[in-house]
Amino acid sequence: MFSHVFVSVTDFERALTFYSAVMDSLGIELRFCEREKPWAGWHSAGRARPFFVICKPYDGQPHEAGNGQMIAFAAADRAKVHAAHQAALEHGGSCEGPPGLREQYHPNYYGAYLRDPDGNKLCVACHEPAAS
Repeated sequence: MFSHVFVSVTDFERALTFYSAVMDSLGIELRFCEREKPWAGWHSAGRARPFFVICKPYDGQPHEAGNGQMIAFAAADRAKVHAAHQAALEHGGSCEGPPGLREQYHPNYYGAYLRDPDGNKLCVACHEPAAS
């Protein structure tokens, strides 16, 4: 459905540190990083699209976090939800909802909500039942 998703950031190096930690915890691979532009992009295993890309706003104007916008990353299991949430908090993110079951969405929805250092809202969610 998606080719790529861009998220703008204010401080590229800070954002790169934050997203590298979160993506590593989810097993999402860095595809490219060009500090001189600056931009960086990650993709799922097998180099499949969509890409997730961070960059400074193209128009050169200051970054502004959107109200009501959120990007959700899929986690293979509930432990990865916890790992990503912890990595985010350790690298400048803030908690918007700790890891936990949210049955109002569906019986196996296990997610965590957070904001990156620029205020962009993110979610990490696992849709699988708990491991036995």
